[in-house]
Amino acid sequence: MASQTSHRSSRFDDLGLRRGLGDRMLPLLVAAMAFLAALALAGSVGAASLARHWQEGAGSALTVQVPHPGAQAANGSATRLDRVVAALRGAPGIASARPLGDAELADLLRPWLGAGAGKLSLPLPAVIEVHLSGEGPDLPALAARLEAAAPGTLAESHGVWVGRLSTLARSLQACAWAALLVVALVAAAVIAVATRAGLVARREAIEIVHGLGATDSYIAARFAARATRLAALGGAVGAL
Repeated sequence: MASQTSHRSSRFDDLGLRRGLGDRMLPLLVAAMAFLAALALAGSVGAASLARHWQEGAGSALTVQVPHPGAQAANGSATRLDRVVAALRGAPGIASARPLGDAELADLLRPWLGAGAGKLSLPLPAVIEVHLSGEGPDLPALAARLEAAAPGTLAESHGVWVGRLSTLARSLQACAWAALLVVALVAAAVIAVATRAGLVARREAIEIVHGLGATDSYIAARFAARATRLAALGGAVGAL
């Protein structure tokens, strides 16, 4: 009987699996799980990309503020701003140094002071946008060099904020992978429950076929193949 059963057409539903394993509910449930898994995976990839963008952007830049930028130096040859820019451009680890214009400063102040930020008569410091090269400069040595060029100059590194944002991104990645693991476990449980329900529903048919000579491996393979096809269909639709 087992040899005859093995030669039967795979389309012959001798166990009544089409009635025991729902053709609709299992693919729908697996599709929902696959959809959530795809979202979690996309979130993990997005968090990694965001962390890399932060490190390549804010992590490779400095902000330098020069109080009283238009004041003349002691020898009267250059303004404080000119001396700081020259000191920055001659420092190792500095790729470029560019003072921001009045319009750019107004744009930076607009979220706090409103649209009229550029018209306020405030003694604003000059802001220099500095891009780093390689591993960047020695910050204590650079701070001393800027202080010598124009006392009171402040160099602000974004390393602290980049570190915090990178930690946040890694936390988001961990949450995404945890969600992916939970979704995978739930999907496996759904398939197992559906398969077990199918076995219970077709118990009489299984006993009859088994009594006629069908082996346990044959019956298990038929149930596994049916559940696999339904789950694969739902998983492909959900992931897409």
